[in-house]
Parts: sequence; structure tokens; C-alpha cells
Amino acid sequence: MNAVAERYAHLVLALGQHDPDYVDAFYGPPEWKTHAEKEKKSLDAIAAEAAELSATLNQNRPSPQSSPKGRGGREAQASKSSDAEESGDEMAKLRREYLQKQIFALAARVRMLKGEKLKFDDESLALYDAVAPTYRQSGSDPDSHFDEIIAQLEKKIPGTNRQSGSDPLWERYEKWRKPFLIPKEKLDTVFQLAIKECRARTQAHVALPPNESFTVEYVTNKPWGGYNWYKGNFHSVIQVNTDLPIYIDRAVDLAAHEGYPGHHVYNSLLEMNLVRDRGWVEFSVYPLFSPQSLVAEGTANFGREVAFPTKTERMKFEKEVLFPAAGIPASRADEYYAVQDLMKQLDYAVNKAARRLINGEIDEQAAVQWLQKYAVMEPARAQQRMKFIQRYRSYVINYNLGEDMVRRYIEKRSGTDPTNAGANSVSCFPRLDCRAG
Repeated sequence: MNAVAERYAHLVLALGQHDPDYVDAFYGPPEWKTHAEKEKKSLDAIAAEAAELSATLNQNRPSPQSSPKGRGGREAQASKSSDAEESGDEMAKLRREYLQKQIFALAARVRMLKGEKLKFDDESLALYDAVAPTYRQSGSDPDSHFDEIIAQLEKKIPGTNRQSGSDPLWERYEKWRKPFLIPKEKLDTVFQLAIKECRARTQAHVALPPNESFTVEYVTNKPWGGYNWYKGNFHSVIQVNTDLPIYIDRAVDLAAHEGYPGHHVYNSLLEMNLVRDRGWVEFSVYPLFSPQSLVAEGTANFGREVAFPTKTERMKFEKEVLFPAAGIPASRADEYYAVQDLMKQLDYAVNKAARRLINGEIDEQAAVQWLQKYAVMEPARAQQRMKFIQRYRSYVINYNLGEDMVRRYIEKRSGTDPTNAGANSVSCFPRLDCRAG
């Protein structure tokens, strides 16, 4: 399987020559990347080799006939030992399945780059091995699920012209939350405090690799809010986009998602446990449009609950540390987070806008208007999200669906007691498959 894994890594790098977003991280031998740049393998050649690798994995799959059942004595013992090495090892099984699904997704991405058009759900299934649910009440308006949440938000956010409809919810929401804006000159201070706390809380559950570190950069003109660029050797560069105002809740969200115990820890554990300890070179490269992203984004989003298993813990830290550091009175913190809890329930609204846009049901302008109404986004934020959707398409499912799948996996292992989530969830991070099924 090591030979297949190395060829797969080369294929990912080769496809990266056709798609600048495809290779999210690579810290394998530098000469592999140089070779890909010089060779510039065609899409047809990449597709052919991907099909060959898939066939090889299927041919080498352990067969039921190799089972030691019915054998006796030393032969049975030898067979059991052999099977344990080849197919009994759970990690080996996961590795094979991981490679199969990653290669399948790579082949799908090749077809897309060659011009194949897929519907939203077909695309997410091909690239991420998952389909996000559609939320609607049976036999009713397809937007009724979100209407119910919006109605609750309407009651919490005052507006003088609410009845006339001239004062839309997104506008009232922006005015209402303005006091919770982190001033730009205090952003780094607040963010660094959040990082420090998230790191300490992560260390309570997992031994981090030696000398792990990351640097923070503040950038503009990006379609995303934050990004982790993993560089290898347990180091990341985390970029925070300051195009739009950043509010107090985003400090912990970004620190946990991009850093501890999110992307930075996830990638560091993969490098330590799989690449270095086991020599699995396929994890030295990370193709963005692949099932790995469902796990990566899902664990990163769930990381907030690992760092702060209960809302009480998070609120205490923010009231005592982050709110004062940002110069924001903590007296309305509970009110603010009650609204954020409702906003969280609108996560899948972005999926619906993306699904309709990609399926050709609405145009860009209608999608922006839908995000303003059902994701309660100001026009600039809705436009930014639209840029993300147009660039990354069905990738949006990895955040909400990924988080929900990881949560189900953790609760299956540790129960619903949030205080048990941290210790059990970290064990999910370096695994290859975090599905709850």
C-alpha cells in the first residue's frame, strides 16, 4: 500500500498544477513538488493513473477466502497472525478506505476541471463522500425551517419599523451587535489571549508535538474569514481576514477552529502519528477538495466545544478576559450569546443558497438576497460569502455537516456529557474516518 500511497501523493501534486486551490498543504520531499511542476502531467494522464490506482487497491483488498476460519493448529495461528497484519489492523483498513475515497474524489475533481457539471449534492458526494440534509417542514414552504428561527430572532432584536418591513432584520442585527465589535487596534491582543487559553485547554487532553507553533497574519481581500496554512514540521501560518468587522464571539471561534484544537493540532497530529511514526506519505499532502476536508473542517468547528465543553466555562473566560481586553462591557454578554445561539441554527442556510445557485435555480443576486434574509448577513458579508461559494462551491457542507457528524461520533463514544467530549474527541482528530454511522 505504501507504493500506492506515494503515487497518490504525486497525483495530488500533479493535479495542483491545474487547480491552484487544490493542494492545501504539502510537506513531503521538495523534489516531488519540483517534479510535478516540471512534468505538468495532463488531466487525461492524471485520470488514467487514478483509475489504475483504484483498481490496484481493489485487487489487493483482502479476500474472505484468506480467512483462517476452519483451519487448525499452527497453520491457523500463522494465518491469524498474517491476517492481523494485513487486514485485522483497524488502522490499515481505515488507510485503505481513505486512499480509495481520496482517489475517487481526485478523479471527480479532474472531471470537473475538464468541464463536467454536477448538481450540488452530486458534487458534494463525489468530492466529500457526503450529502448535506435539506431542512424543510414536510408539505410546507421550503423555507419554513429558517422562517421559524428568524421569527425568534425578530423578537430578540428591536426595530422601530419592524411592522412596516422597511427595517430588515439584517440591518437591525448589525446595529444591535455594533457594541460587541472588537476594535482593530485591539484585535491581535484579544486573539492572542483566546489562542493562549485554547492552547492550554487543548493540552489538558492531548500532548502536543514538541516545538509546535504558528504565526498569525492579518490580511484583506479574501473570500474567507480565516485560513490555516499548514507548513509541516508542526508549524502553521494562520491568516485572519479583516475586510469586515470582527465581533467578540469570533475570537474563540477562530482560535479554536484555526489553531487549538482545530486545524493546527489536527495537521500536527497527522504529521506526528501517521507521517512520521507510520511513514504514511499520503498525509504529507492535503487535497482541499476531498473527503479529508469533511473531517478537517468538522473537527475544527467542533474544536470550540473541546476547548470549552460548557457554555458556562466559555462565558466566564470571555467575561473576565476577552470582553475587558476588547474594551467591551460584559454586562450584555449573556444577551449577546443568546442571539448567537439562534444564529448558529441558521448555519445550513448557506448550504441552501449554495445548492440553489449551483443547481441554476437562482442567480447570484437572488442568492445574495437570500443570504441577507435567511443567514441575516449585511450586504458586504453576503457578497463575501457569495465569493466563497463561487470559488469553493459545495465545500460549504464541510463546516456544518462535518461538525454535526463529528459531534455524533463523539457522543457515540463519550455520551452527551460535555465534560467528557474533550478527552474523547481528540482521539478522533488523527483518525481517518470520523463518521458516526
